[in-house]
Amino acid sequence: MIIDWHTHAYPPEDQKNPFWKGRCPITVENVLAAHERGGIDITVISNPYHELAHMEPDEQLKNVRRMNDFLAGERDKHPDKLVAFATGVPCGGDGFLKETERAVRSLDLRGVIAMSSLKGAYPDDDQAKPFFQLISELDVPVMIHPPAVAFGEERLREYRLASSIGRPADNCLAIARLLVRGIFEQFAALKLVGSHLGGGICEVIGRMEYAYELQDEAYFLGAYEPMLIKHSPMHYLKMMYLDCVCYHTPAARCAIETIGVDRILYGTDAPPLYPLKERGLQVIRDLGLAADDEQKILYGNAKNLLKL
Repeated sequence: MIIDWHTHAYPPEDQKNPFWKGRCPITVENVLAAHERGGIDITVISNPYHELAHMEPDEQLKNVRRMNDFLAGERDKHPDKLVAFATGVPCGGDGFLKETERAVRSLDLRGVIAMSSLKGAYPDDDQAKPFFQLISELDVPVMIHPPAVAFGEERLREYRLASSIGRPADNCLAIARLLVRGIFEQFAALKLVGSHLGGGICEVIGRMEYAYELQDEAYFLGAYEPMLIKHSPMHYLKMMYLDCVCYHTPAARCAIETIGVDRILYGTDAPPLYPLKERGLQVIRDLGLAADDEQKILYGNAKNLLKL
């Protein structure tokens, strides 16, 4: 069995945006075609909804509701193939909290996807605490996914660096801040998932470790306050899950060795890029894992999180 944790879909009206030049690849039809081509059993559809960055709050909320209804509707058309996540806005306030609760309780969306930053707001901000409280009460996973572009945009415009470098960097920053600002001290049962291997969080966790451990000795690196955690960052990283959207087997191996095979989820982020479906699967095959461990990544871990 195989569950692809990470694919995206847009409603038909969003596919008409001139940005897509009349050939938007992020459609349910493409999700299903890639599903069949890759031999997938269950695909999770979601949308972090990058366009929220260009909307005012009332318009954001209206479109988040529309997105959640769309994703639930497509899931209902293909219940044997699709599971859907709600689009969430951690720092959005009461209206977005009510919408997240509706999406999970009434629409049976099995998780929430939220951008790692939105208009300068990050999910470790105090305004996001009610969001994580709700997610914990709903007992569903929340996946942190990068925006289209965040900090450093002026250096990311060429060579598709916004996608390949900027997005993982923003994701890594958001996850790092959640860890050191005590997200698991506040919500110990939170099912937090970092997309794209957490943007490289496993490669930099050693630097986060010494930044925490060498308190007075590392004074020249800046302050480490307020102190909001009781353990080192590695302790909390191992409480997370990461999806293995990376297309680079050594990176996936690093994540497995860092947080353990029980915390890794198979995903491809395809659509939008159709050919990456097989490449994502090949990364898992190339790890050379024992059959039971490979099955955990391909199916078992996601099955448990999604309560299938």
